[in-house]
Amino acid sequence: MSKKTHKTSVGGQALIEGIMMRGPKGMATAVRKPDGEILTEYHDIINFGEKHKILKAPLLRGITAFIESMIMGYKALMYSAEVSGMEEIENSEMSGFEKWLDDKFGDKLMNFIMGIASFLGIALAILIFFFLPNLIFKGINTLSHNALDAFQGTFEGVIKIIIFVCYMALVSQMKDIKRVFKYHGAEHKTICCYESGMELTVENVKSCTRFHPRCGTSFMFVMLILSIFVITLLSLVVPEELKHNVVLWTIIKLPMIPIIMGLGYEFIKYAGRHDNILVTILSAPGLWMQRITTKEPEEDIIEVGISAFKAVITDNPEDDEIK
Repeated sequence: MSKKTHKTSVGGQALIEGIMMRGPKGMATAVRKPDGEILTEYHDIINFGEKHKILKAPLLRGITAFIESMIMGYKALMYSAEVSGMEEIENSEMSGFEKWLDDKFGDKLMNFIMGIASFLGIALAILIFFFLPNLIFKGINTLSHNALDAFQGTFEGVIKIIIFVCYMALVSQMKDIKRVFKYHGAEHKTICCYESGMELTVENVKSCTRFHPRCGTSFMFVMLILSIFVITLLSLVVPEELKHNVVLWTIIKLPMIPIIMGLGYEFIKYAGRHDNILVTILSAPGLWMQRITTKEPEEDIIEVGISAFKAVITDNPEDDEIK
């Protein structure tokens, strides 16, 4: 391997007892099986941009990448649950009625349940990150006799960040999530080791930082920060009577999500290639949040990260660099 340091486009995701790594050519997963063996496999990837070139255009490619990562991430997560033995444990704990439903309907029932769960998840996210900040603002603004009207977008954005940080802090205390966060840390440390030009060994990976600017946590935080600017500008042109209606104001804000998502993706891509004051300032909150969403991994977890990374990296390091 070349000792030249370079920024790679390889990114990953923590799984159940495993890690998924995605490179420019494909995707690989490494999962620790119940017997201790690491099962590493290469998978086909979904690439809407290759089929429809328009989806590679700036802003649109961010939305496309997000959808692709959601689909592949879900599939990889379900795959890791099966390989790691988690699925067998859950099956053994099912009640008689649940087993009957599983035998009767199988995958159709699971797909239906996951569809309902996804719908409820989206509805809950809209409730928490759109309705709730608006309701809190309305309450405080009413007490101040509408003196905060001009700051509605900024106020709601700050509330979203507070909710996000509190939610992640609470979730990070769950035992199973802590272990997933260790795999998240191993993913970052492995990529950092490679980008530093060091050989991919457990000791080298262990010495690297677990904080990385090209991370889903950083992406979420960048989106939250960008939403403050976008929604603040929007609030300046939307009539006050519409902003005072919680439902209408939420509907008006929803179309801004793809725009914010596209801008966030472009910044994360830019941050992966550059190191300047703008990147430092906007990346700082996301990197700080990674103190919550990543944990220091043990050696056996690092081994999984190395296995997944080696499976997805190409023979020519230049092919893996951020374009």
